[in-house]
Amino acid sequence: MMLFLKVCWEFFKTGLFAVGGGLATVPFLKEMSLKYGWFSISDLMTMLAVSESTPGPIGINMSTYVGNVMFDALGGIFTTLSLVAPSIIVCCIIAKVLEQFKDSKVVKGIFAGLRPAVVGFILSAVVSIYITALFHADTFQTTHAIMDLFNWKAIIFFGLLLAFYKWKPNLHPIFLIIIAAAVGMVFAF
Repeated sequence: MMLFLKVCWEFFKTGLFAVGGGLATVPFLKEMSLKYGWFSISDLMTMLAVSESTPGPIGINMSTYVGNVMFDALGGIFTTLSLVAPSIIVCCIIAKVLEQFKDSKVVKGIFAGLRPAVVGFILSAVVSIYITALFHADTFQTTHAIMDLFNWKAIIFFGLLLAFYKWKPNLHPIFLIIIAAAVGMVFAF
């Protein structure tokens, strides 16, 4: 029971502090993985890939996945509710208060300060995703061979996909997502 409450508490904190949407939850989820080992970084990257190619926010998909794996379906429901509860609570409070103070310089200043913080969270997530997807730091640490540092299949595929997108810039992103998902399943990287 204590583990269940701990998992719910960690997802509640993630939902409370991950301002800026799905990618802003990635640093919190990575920290959770490293601190508790409830899921691996590989699991996180897989869920991130699935979340980006399917409807639904990353944090919600990950909290549902972890809760379901650790505590079955009911755990998935409660961990998901733990993640979204802070947003619901904060939105209700802000909606009530903001109506009264929407023209306040203090409120405008707070929102002006939050914008760069949100950009920082999202940038941190993007950098973390690129590093994890394109490099094999764990393999490099054991072999110390520079060639083992790079995930060559992922780098080549990323370059090809980027070149294809530059060649066909009007192509709908869903086609790139489908191509990437198919290649990832076939070549398992």
